[in-house]
Amino acid sequence: MSETRIADPARAAASSLLAQPHHDGSDAYVLERPHDLGDEAVLRLRVPHESAVDRVLLRFVRDGEPRAVEAERDSETETETWWRASFPALNPSTPYRWLLDRGESGYSWVTGRGVSSQDLPDGGDFVLTLDAGGPDWHLGSVVYEIFPDRFATTGAGAGAPLPEWAVRREWDARPEGRSPNTPRELFGGDLPGIEQRLDYIEQLGVNALYLTPIFPAGSTHRYDATSFDRVDPLLGGDAGLASLVAAAHVRGMRVIGDLTLNHCGAGHDWFLKGREDVSSPERDFFYFDDSFPHGYVSWFGVKSLPKLDHRSHELRRRFLDGPESITGRWLRPPDGFDGWRIDVANMAGRHHDLDLTVELARAMRATMAASRTDAVLVAEHGHDFRGDLQGFGWHGTMNYAGFLRPVWEWLRGDDLPPELRRSFWGLPVGLPHAGGRDATAVMRAFRAGVPWPSTAHSWALLDSHDTARFRTVAGDRGRQLVGVGLQMTTPGVPMVFAGDELGLEGDWGEDARRTMPWDAPEQWDEPLLEAYRTLIRLRRSSDALARGGIRYAHVSDDAIAYIRESRDEQLLCLAARASHDPITVPFTELETLYGEDARNGVLPAGGPAFHIWRIPNG
Repeated sequence: MSETRIADPARAAASSLLAQPHHDGSDAYVLERPHDLGDEAVLRLRVPHESAVDRVLLRFVRDGEPRAVEAERDSETETETWWRASFPALNPSTPYRWLLDRGESGYSWVTGRGVSSQDLPDGGDFVLTLDAGGPDWHLGSVVYEIFPDRFATTGAGAGAPLPEWAVRREWDARPEGRSPNTPRELFGGDLPGIEQRLDYIEQLGVNALYLTPIFPAGSTHRYDATSFDRVDPLLGGDAGLASLVAAAHVRGMRVIGDLTLNHCGAGHDWFLKGREDVSSPERDFFYFDDSFPHGYVSWFGVKSLPKLDHRSHELRRRFLDGPESITGRWLRPPDGFDGWRIDVANMAGRHHDLDLTVELARAMRATMAASRTDAVLVAEHGHDFRGDLQGFGWHGTMNYAGFLRPVWEWLRGDDLPPELRRSFWGLPVGLPHAGGRDATAVMRAFRAGVPWPSTAHSWALLDSHDTARFRTVAGDRGRQLVGVGLQMTTPGVPMVFAGDELGLEGDWGEDARRTMPWDAPEQWDEPLLEAYRTLIRLRRSSDALARGGIRYAHVSDDAIAYIRESRDEQLLCLAARASHDPITVPFTELETLYGEDARNGVLPAGGPAFHIWRIPNG
């Protein structure tokens, strides 16, 4: 792979970031990826001539001890040298970094966080594992999150008895938000309603649906399941799910379910039996303890959400182990789910001195692989997920910490909702402003220290049913589209919350769970919708965006430019939150794919705006 050659050497030096040595775990830099113990790993490092070095070494950790191997020059162009090194993978997971030796000038390191002349802890190293990662179809996907009660209705559940907890609401009403009725508001969305809207979903361009829980429960959010054995009749029951999945599969769409591994509802048969009969096996499914306020451990002390104790072998048998378990049975072909999203996965199996999270993730992977070989497993995690993404467990995470948060801080509008001025994601401080340098530093930090497949299979999201809508955070269509451009071109699988593409707003999670305005097209932001369709189409048509690595070309307070690259394709992306100084890049010919043209290597300076160009011969 070579970059477009240029005649003006001053132009090559104009972009200092591109003059830095670079490596990431993508296939452009990992030529041979080991799959079994003893297989050879072959890695490459790109060193532009501006960063001249005397020699390069690859430092890796084997059996807990650092080792180094000399790299050799692999190839050279007019602008850069590629160095190559290899080692046998004798551990399931191998951290590594590059050492650049400049003789008397000293040395520097290349780690997942970039180039440093200082010695650094190993936590930011690159990581190579024997785990092949998630299914290939997932990398080529754009995921569409649907909160079933609020998406579309056919009245399929009208014949089912109305639960005592439910409060009927009209479709075009706004959720009450923070009130006693918040978890009880039933708008009547159902699975047949989703199926009837598959034409719209297909035209949007997404090809994977993520459904929040569909099991019977004591609320409309359904994270307090009363059974994992059947689909809620209010949503259309088992037949409604089977029909939806079959119809989606005919269109080439995948469907991902939502499972609460950490807890169930206080109305679940398991909990009722365990509370009433101390000799029952279900007693061991929970942490019954009179020292806690309700007599048992629950999620954040919420009485209706008792926490599951996965030390119970019988619970593991029912929930995790084997094709007849809850994990396995709902994945059965041909009309089963294509994977699971795991609610509050960071808390599952963790309580005081107990930590079974990684063990549970690996058990789920084993069961899923036996039920459906290409199923995906994505964990919800709101902060530092890297310790849980070391391969062989969760394929990826919902990337709140390493994508949503820095993008919100960079693109937030001036008129934030009061909730975001007071707190954000559990912290009693408001959402700050951040410049582009801080935002990209956060993104790089959360990509460091994890295997590249874990980054590639994590969901890049701008919002979800648990947050404010990004349109509300950004404040207008212009900055929202900059965020969407970032979402569709960052490493990871884009996840769109249904309604984002229409410009729906919401000040916090419950307020954001508004119904889709199907009968009010005058409320749709049509230019935004068309831009979503275009960007989704670009994302799904590009191997570099689906599987490639990332190099930053320019970062300033108001503009971020970066290259997404595979072995056969290079795309240059520019995100600008405001007008900025002109940016010059060392590519004189750029093919415009989205946004404005670049002329003679000078990128457009207006903003807010997003642009994508193909680098010829990349």
